[in-house]
Amino acid sequence: MSLPKVALVTAGSAGLGAAVARVLALELGMSVVINYSQNASRAQALVHELQKSYKTTSDGAKPSYHAIQADLSKKEDVKRLAQEAATAAGGRLDVVVSNVGWTKVRDFMNLDDGMDEEDWDSCLGVNVKSHLWLFHAARPFLEESNTRDEGGAVFVSTASVAGVKPSGSSLPYAVSKAAQIHLIKSLALIAAPTIRVNSVSPGLLMTEWGLSFPQEKIEATRQTNKLKRFATVEDVAAQIKTFVQSRTVTGQNAVIDGGFTL
Repeated sequence: MSLPKVALVTAGSAGLGAAVARVLALELGMSVVINYSQNASRAQALVHELQKSYKTTSDGAKPSYHAIQADLSKKEDVKRLAQEAATAAGGRLDVVVSNVGWTKVRDFMNLDDGMDEEDWDSCLGVNVKSHLWLFHAARPFLEESNTRDEGGAVFVSTASVAGVKPSGSSLPYAVSKAAQIHLIKSLALIAAPTIRVNSVSPGLLMTEWGLSFPQEKIEATRQTNKLKRFATVEDVAAQIKTFVQSRTVTGQNAVIDGGFTL
């Protein structure tokens, strides 16, 4: 009986992260480790949901689900998370979805409002460095995964259309997301041929975060989208599923934005 593959999803207790966890667990039959920062009860609720919904694979393998707290703005927490995630699920990691992000809403077109140094430090720390730290910490496990299933080890990072087209919640956020996309392409070169590394860049999603914007801004963005509608977390999770299942796609950034960047 072969053990199910293991996926780690950071910021995985709600929104896009939770949608990805459900897809990997319920559609691909993976064991899933859900990382959360503060809301333990929400993370545990998702674990219980997956436990109740799992389907045993044809060879009788039973996936497992776990929640692990870690603050991904802290390098030592990131290192601990990778080790604890692998340990919790039998000593392996096959897929890592690095979904964490940070921003503070500013006036993008007001340069003075984009000069806050703490904003820059936090955006670069969380939106760029934390993904680098997680890749570095997970790399030995992913390389080992590739020895079991060539082409099956994958690292996917959540970026943003703000990193493709200057836009979004702030200037530091947009610049850090552009750097994140370039980081992912660089890691794809470094990690080849053993680990495939890709990113997704969603437009505005109607999560708790997206719904916190003023209604007029939400509607203006909807009208800017060429399809006149928003992508959903399910759309983005489906793209991540495609990256996970692929054997030959690496170094790519998938833009999922309803046509915002056209």
